[in-house]
Amino acid sequence: MVITNPTHYAIALKYLPDEKDAPRVVAKGIDNLALKIRQVAEEYGFPLVENRPLASDLQDGVELNQEIPPQHYRAVAEIIGYVMRLKRRLPAGKRTPLHVSEPRS
Repeated sequence: MVITNPTHYAIALKYLPDEKDAPRVVAKGIDNLALKIRQVAEEYGFPLVENRPLASDLQDGVELNQEIPPQHYRAVAEIIGYVMRLKRRLPAGKRTPLHVSEPRS
């Protein structure tokens, strides 16, 4: 999935549920590179999740190929769970990217 802020940052996370590792940052970028990351995610059907605070924290505090730090486990786990629930509702084989925005208070 890709966490966005939504236009300036894009952070791609890789998570394999069968592995014990935490999600890992596999791509991140600002502005034009962020746009390219979002385009590739859409092309391959990866979820795009708008979460401004998390995107900012991951952009500033996590290096490429590094696991997310423990203080972000809960936020990322909630997003992963939400995305998985949404994907279960899609027809089998549907590869349309999901666009999920952070809840508005």
